Amino acid sequence: MKQEENIEEIESSDSEELYEKLVITITKGQEPLRIDKFLMSRIEGATRNKIQQGIDDEMVLVNEKPVKNNYKVKTGDRIVVYDDRSPEISEIIPENIPLNIQYEDDDILIINKPAGMVVHPGSGNPNGTLVNAVAYYLQQQNPNIDETELNRFGLVHRIDKNTSGLLVMAKNKHAMTHLAKQFFDHTVHRRYIALVWGDFDTEEGTVIAHVGRHLRFRKLFTAYPDGDHGKDAITHYKVLERFNYVTLVECRLETGRTHQIRVHMQLIGHPLFNDDFYGGDRIVKGTVFTKYKQFVDNCFELCQRQALHAKELGFIHPATNEKMFFESEMPEDMNAVIEKWRKYIGHKAHE
Repeated sequence: MKQEENIEEIESSDSEELYEKLVITITKGQEPLRIDKFLMSRIEGATRNKIQQGIDDEMVLVNEKPVKNNYKVKTGDRIVVYDDRSPEISEIIPENIPLNIQYEDDDILIINKPAGMVVHPGSGNPNGTLVNAVAYYLQQQNPNIDETELNRFGLVHRIDKNTSGLLVMAKNKHAMTHLAKQFFDHTVHRRYIALVWGDFDTEEGTVIAHVGRHLRFRKLFTAYPDGDHGKDAITHYKVLERFNYVTLVECRLETGRTHQIRVHMQLIGHPLFNDDFYGGDRIVKGTVFTKYKQFVDNCFELCQRQALHAKELGFIHPATNEKMFFESEMPEDMNAVIEKWRKYIGHKAHE
């Protein structure tokens, strides 16, 4: 019998979230068929064992609920498939690296990541990462933990190496799936604080522009306002404090594309202060005269990375369904630069 489907791809590996999602809506004409067999014919390269394992791990939802492998799909079903598509990490070497753990229970870890720490091993960063540190921490808690359990343990999102702030990790598969769904449904509260170049004409606004890899320089990301490349991305911003030449803003994410805030701020002419990828590591606003240049260079020296901090994180607890909210202190380097700008503008006002 003929069948028709609406198949929609959502998210990509070029994203702070580490899970891709495939949504299949069966509109009509579907004869009853076991879900594992149904998905085998829909997902290229997938094995039955892998699909069955995903179903057992609640990585497959039908009408927003987990099902068994013998569930038979039917017309009207909305099937959501979560799949970890980020680069495989063959081995995690536990390393004794200090962690700033803000909260922990049987299901989640909330970590305040310092600037300069990579979240997970990859090309050029085989060790010294947050995941290496967490593996060591878990190993100390349970010396008999299976090494395979340490590989990419519970990582559902990430933040850039030189961005500081809050990150949540799952401690079991149920928590991982539950949190992944919240990230994809854009229900996770994420508030960043950024120091950006220039002054704003308005107090708040929204940037809507696709974000994807640069077509020529693959290490960079760029905005595609016409939506011809990349994935949809939405950033809401609000002015917190003005310093004439730079502005302190809050950014709230609806989507979590890699470098999203940095790319969106560059798009509207306000690159992040000292962002060496997107043009913020030079004087963007202000006359380049000796004293001012020296002042800016001193600020760059105080905060030797893009001035971006993941300050707030909120979500529904995967086990208790309670609303969880966490807030981290601003890091010393950003605080020092902000205070320096306050004094500089105050001094200029009294000249």
